[in-house]
Amino acid sequence: MAEQAPWARPDIPISSHDRVYTADQTSNTVSVIDPAENKLLGVIRLGDPVPGALSPLYKGQLLVHGLGYSPDSKTLAVVSVGSNSVTLIDTATNKVKGVVYVGRSPHEAFFTPNGRELWVTVRGENYVSVIDPVQMKETRRIEMANGPGMTMFGPDGKYAFVCSSFTPELAAIDVASHRIIKKIPQATPFSPNIAVTPENDEVWITLKDAGKVQVYSAKPPFAQKAVLNTGPITNHVNFANNRNGKFAYVTIGGSNEVKAFRRGETLELVATIPAGELPHGIWPSGDGSRVYVALENGEHCVAIDTLTSKVIANTPIGQTTQALVYVPNAVPTGPGTENLMPLGAAANTARLHLEAGGTALPETRASVAVNSLGLLDLVQIAARGLAPQTQYQIYLAEANQSPFGKLEPLAVLKTNPDGAGIVQAIGPLKALAAKDPDSSASQRFLIVTDIKDPSQVVLRQASASNGPDQPQ
Repeated sequence: MAEQAPWARPDIPISSHDRVYTADQTSNTVSVIDPAENKLLGVIRLGDPVPGALSPLYKGQLLVHGLGYSPDSKTLAVVSVGSNSVTLIDTATNKVKGVVYVGRSPHEAFFTPNGRELWVTVRGENYVSVIDPVQMKETRRIEMANGPGMTMFGPDGKYAFVCSSFTPELAAIDVASHRIIKKIPQATPFSPNIAVTPENDEVWITLKDAGKVQVYSAKPPFAQKAVLNTGPITNHVNFANNRNGKFAYVTIGGSNEVKAFRRGETLELVATIPAGELPHGIWPSGDGSRVYVALENGEHCVAIDTLTSKVIANTPIGQTTQALVYVPNAVPTGPGTENLMPLGAAANTARLHLEAGGTALPETRASVAVNSLGLLDLVQIAARGLAPQTQYQIYLAEANQSPFGKLEPLAVLKTNPDGAGIVQAIGPLKALAAKDPDSSASQRFLIVTDIKDPSQVVLRQASASNGPDQPQ
């Protein structure tokens, strides 16, 4: 039998005891999926949807973002960036067991392989917060370079690896002593995600600012093994082993694809899989037969068969999902539907597309999600193919072709070194998708222009766009 990430355990066949969880940043929910039926069972609501959550918070969480889980599959750890918290949830009952508050803007959390500690990267500061998950309190801090992005452990529990989101430095840490034993250069400063192979031989990090993946040895001296050019908005990476071999899967948000690499002496790109709008979090099933992918701008979770490299299921989830984890045997007995709520208004989403305009290159494009927030809406735009490290102005226009009519500034888009970027704005934006039946206002359109010259249009809203999804 094969071994699977992250614990290097033998295959665990997919069953209704397993769960897929997604961290939904805008709706402030955790979506809960039964992978045996690829069915949304409901959501764990940790806070009010934006913008209601932007008032002073005395309870509830804000910007539900990161996920980790314990080796015994009994505890889910949910990181909320805006409320500086880690919420511990009982997987069998979906009940909150407790909340631990940490430093500014934590990003991700994961348990040590023995389950005794939970390490939380505090990206808004310069340390990893080590939490006792039983006492639910911080026991120590491991200081490191500014902006730690995520921690992942080798399956044997000897070393931890922490990538950085602000400093081009990967840290290798001796878990027993909590001491950094090696500082290793990252190719670029911004790495949000890291994974260690189940064979405990490689460490993979994603470089979102440059559209690359960097691969290191998981053994001292932790030498670099490869740098892969993967594509704009390279988000997360994970592994799956099956009878065809050992593979790494990388979500490429800018091209709406998942890339599969065969692992071995030479890394080989073996599949490029269309997944949907802005793929982000990714995790293998317990037997490696599937990988599950959260679509940040698609408000769905897709299941990919790892033998055929085809999408085999598509399940609705909450809004602007970031992380995803697959937890085998999360619910040993019973239905596991206690304390879940319907998706509700978070199911009302429109998806739009922007195409190249003016002098932009033909491959310039953007995906857009318009998420219902009740009276208001949140629009998120993910663009690629623009000039690197450049600012652009986003407008609401009266038409989607020249002349565009009256322009209303909406947001400023800043691109990464790879010419990709993501931006959000909040407002009464339903008129972007179609004429709002409750309003006398005409339909409006998105355009993206040179920040100093609105006549220089680089992206315009395509005429064929998808309307709002129906509530589930």
